[in-house]
Amino acid sequence: MTAATLITGVLAADEAGVTPATIRKWVQLGRLAPAGKQGRAQLFRLEDVFAAERAVRRKPHSAG
Repeated sequence: MTAATLITGVLAADEAGVTPATIRKWVQLGRLAPAGKQGRAQLFRLEDVFAAERAVRRKPHSAG
């Protein structure tokens, strides 16, 4: 079993096609949990980022 590679929020955002602010918002809303820290920077597993992105895209938008 290999350890998952951890990436910064900026790189996670780039990979998911969203802004770093979106990654921070997902964390704030509990949709994405950091897997570690490097100094003050939160680190994420790429598979967790993609799972959060898929969950957001599946969620129907409310009219309004």
